Amino acid sequence: MTYDVESVRARFPSLATGTAHFDGPGGSQVPAAVGDAVRDALTSSLANRGVVTAAERAADAIVQDARRAMADLLGAAPEGVVFGRSTTQLTYDFARTLARTWRPGDEVVVTRLDHDANVRPWVQAAEAVGAVVRWAAFDPATGELTAADVAEVLSERTRLVAVTAASNLIGTRTPVAEIAALAHERGALCYVDGVHLTAHHPVDVEALGADFFACSPYKFFGPHLGVVAGRPEVLAPLRPEKLLPSSDAVPERFELGTLPYELLAGCTAAVDFIAGLVESTGDRRARIEASLTAVGEHEDRLCGQVEAGLESLPGAVVWSRARSRTPTVLVTFADHAAADAYRYLAGLGVNAPAGSFYAIETSRWLGLGDTGGLRIGLAPYSTDAEVARLLDGLAGFLRSA
Repeated sequence: MTYDVESVRARFPSLATGTAHFDGPGGSQVPAAVGDAVRDALTSSLANRGVVTAAERAADAIVQDARRAMADLLGAAPEGVVFGRSTTQLTYDFARTLARTWRPGDEVVVTRLDHDANVRPWVQAAEAVGAVVRWAAFDPATGELTAADVAEVLSERTRLVAVTAASNLIGTRTPVAEIAALAHERGALCYVDGVHLTAHHPVDVEALGADFFACSPYKFFGPHLGVVAGRPEVLAPLRPEKLLPSSDAVPERFELGTLPYELLAGCTAAVDFIAGLVESTGDRRARIEASLTAVGEHEDRLCGQVEAGLESLPGAVVWSRARSRTPTVLVTFADHAAADAYRYLAGLGVNAPAGSFYAIETSRWLGLGDTGGLRIGLAPYSTDAEVARLLDGLAGFLRSA
């Protein structure tokens, strides 16, 4: 299957500036089709969802279309797709709701590999009800988090395991299915942060065994909002705080206030865009899988070029070492600050930011403190020429610094 990166790039207006974007892990560029969908929804005849007027029905159709689109992307049930302002906000909401079912002495497991949005909400919710937080640590030498690492901190009192599907800092992919199975053996739920994985690989929430799978459409060509795909049977007994007149149906029960219809329209457009990245047949789910498989091959090839180039740079230390990971590389430089490299590259029109990117526990566990390093993220629109620009820029930085 041929992946035509130039054809893909032609659909992103922002790429016409000539900037090389290695900042996708913080938010991707947006294709014209998504912007058009947002604009069209904003300027169309819409009202609050209902069944009486055409405007009401149009709003409802946008919501239902977005639920089906996200279900196709994630291999989840549409009736379990919850929308919110951001993944962080949704995780806080679910943490507070689930904590109402915990008792003092119950245990919650978080990991040192996770973005803080899948750590702090659980830590704070546990503290509020007297539950115990148990930490699963990864191997800093390899970047690997294994199911055995998580098993070490599980007990009969475990009520929830929060784990990332892929580290947003060093790219490590985790054995989510194994970890979820271990959690379920102890009667616990598994909340998966899939924000960084969803942009790069096909996701099958059912196969992973996740009770909740969180992601952010703006990481995969969509607008700024958050999504949690929960198993409907797990969502049904949960009772979040909500307004009295608001719907008590699942998943509306978890969506506070009026949904941003224009952003949901953009979300559907982003999923359709992914489904059309390569020529393939079948339903939307099948086309998504074909596209993301091709994207993964493209990105992994370029990531190999980045890693080989970094090996030739004096003093470069690569921290992304796991065997299975996303095309994401964290690098530091002996005697040179990553933040200085970030600024130098920006002057060349190459965007590769520096920091710990809210993965504060990961950065500290690696011995990088709160500073982190230079993060290089490959995207479906990245090219060989851009990788060469990046590596030439870093070589120039090290010569000039």
